Amino acid sequence: MTQHASTAETPAVAPAPRSSSPPPARGTARRSAAGIWFVLPFTVLFAAFLVWPLIAGLWASFTDRSLAKEDSSFVGLANWIEMFGDPAVWQSLWVTLLFTVFTTPPLVAIALAMALLTHRATARIGWFLRFSYFAPFLMPVAVVTLIWEWMYQPGFGMINGLLETVAIPGVSWLTDENTVLLAIAATTVWWTVGFNYLLYLAALQGIPRYVYEAAALDGAGAWRRFTSITLPLLRRTTALIVLLQMVASLKLFDQAYLMTNGSGGPNYAARPIIGYVFETGFTGLRIGYASAISYLFFAVIILVSVLQLRLFSRKEDAA
Repeated sequence: MTQHASTAETPAVAPAPRSSSPPPARGTARRSAAGIWFVLPFTVLFAAFLVWPLIAGLWASFTDRSLAKEDSSFVGLANWIEMFGDPAVWQSLWVTLLFTVFTTPPLVAIALAMALLTHRATARIGWFLRFSYFAPFLMPVAVVTLIWEWMYQPGFGMINGLLETVAIPGVSWLTDENTVLLAIAATTVWWTVGFNYLLYLAALQGIPRYVYEAAALDGAGAWRRFTSITLPLLRRTTALIVLLQMVASLKLFDQAYLMTNGSGGPNYAARPIIGYVFETGFTGLRIGYASAISYLFFAVIILVSVLQLRLFSRKEDAA
C-alpha cells in the first residue's frame, strides 16, 4: 500500500522592495532657494546694524579708543578693572534699578485698571477712553518733559498749586535729590502707560463672555470673577507686560536727561547708567571705557530678563 503525502503548495512571497528615499523634487529646491532670497535682506541688515556693532563695541571695551585721537591701542582688562572700582558706575546703576522699581508696578496696575474700565464702559464713552488713555504715548519725549517741567515748577506749577489747596507746602520736585527721581518716574508712568493699557485691553476682549456668565450663575460676585477668571487668564499678558516694562525702564535716559538739563539732578540723584555712558563717551571722549560700562549694563538687562522669564514659567507650571 503506497501512501501519498499531500503537500500544500505555498504561494511565492515577493521580496520586499528596497527602501530608498526619492530624490528631492526640483520644485522644493527652487522654493528653498527663493526663501533664502527673502530672508537675505533681513539677515544682512541684522548683521550690519546689530551683530557687527555688538562685536565692535566689545572690542572697543578692551582698547583706549577716544574721540580725541584717531589711533587706539589694546589695553586688555584695564577699562573693566577701572569700571568695577568706579563708584559713579554703581551709583548710576542703582538709580536705574530704583527707577525700575518705582515705575514697573504702577505701569502694570494702572494699565490693568484703565483696561477694565474701558472694557466695561459703553460704546459711547469707550472710544473717548481709548483715545484719552493712549494719546500721551504718541507724544514726543520733548513735549512730555516740557509739560511736566511746567507742572513741577515750585512757584506757579499746577502740582504745587494743588498741594497748597490742601495746606501742604510746595516741593522743589526737580531740584531736590529726594524727589527728582520720583518726579521723573511719575512723568514716565503718565507718558507710557498707554502701551500696556492696549495690551491688557486686547487680552480682555479675548476672554469669552460666557465664562463670566457661567460664573455669575454659580453665584460668583464681581470680585470673585476678577480674581478667579480675569487675573488667571491674563497671566501671560501680565508676564509679557512686566518683562517689556522692566527692560524699558532699565533703558531710562531721554526724560531724565531733559528734565535735569543733562546734569543728572542734584548729586546725580537722577543720572541713569545710560546717562553716565553718554557722559563718559561723548563728554569725556572715552569711547573704550564707555563701551565697557555699556556691556556691564547689557549683562544686567540679560540677567533681569532671564530671572523674570524663569519666575513666570515656574508660576505657570505651579498653576
